[in-house]
Amino acid sequence: MENKDIVDESVPQPDNSTEPITTEEAEVINGGVTDEVTEPAEAIGSELAVMKDKYLRLYADFENFRRRTAKEKLELISTASEGLMVTLLPVVDDFERAMQALDSTTDVAAAKEGINLIYSKLTKVLENKGLKPMTSKGEPFNADLHESVTQFPAPTEDLKGKVIDEIEKGYLLNDKVIRYAKVIVGA
Repeated sequence: MENKDIVDESVPQPDNSTEPITTEEAEVINGGVTDEVTEPAEAIGSELAVMKDKYLRLYADFENFRRRTAKEKLELISTASEGLMVTLLPVVDDFERAMQALDSTTDVAAAKEGINLIYSKLTKVLENKGLKPMTSKGEPFNADLHESVTQFPAPTEDLKGKVIDEIEKGYLLNDKVIRYAKVIVGA
């Protein structure tokens, strides 16, 4: 007697083709069990609630951060010039003393000298804070540094296109132009 395999005809047999098996075929072959694991709706709902809570907390933290940084920025802007003002107060005191001295003195040379000392003190304070005056007279006209008020005929040929006179001095603050020099350019 030959040994033949007994095949249950009610169960579909996989063929050796390369076509994928459908879900229904997999359930029949595996005895009604699929590989998919389904989560109960309650577990998904609670996980969604946890994620939503985390999102809302993160959003609230970000809004608080944004408000706090905006407030700090406003405070910084309002007190930015405090350091400069503190360093200028001794110069203001010197000017007040000089004005009182001018009322009672008749020596013009001494008053002039005192005002020159105060002026040099003021310029040193401003230089320490990064302010530098521009030197424009005799320099070639540069639109990035100068504002041409008018043009005059150049007295000599070498002054054409150069600054002949300076009406108002320009200033740089940490190498950034904060006031353009108003100049007369030779034509």
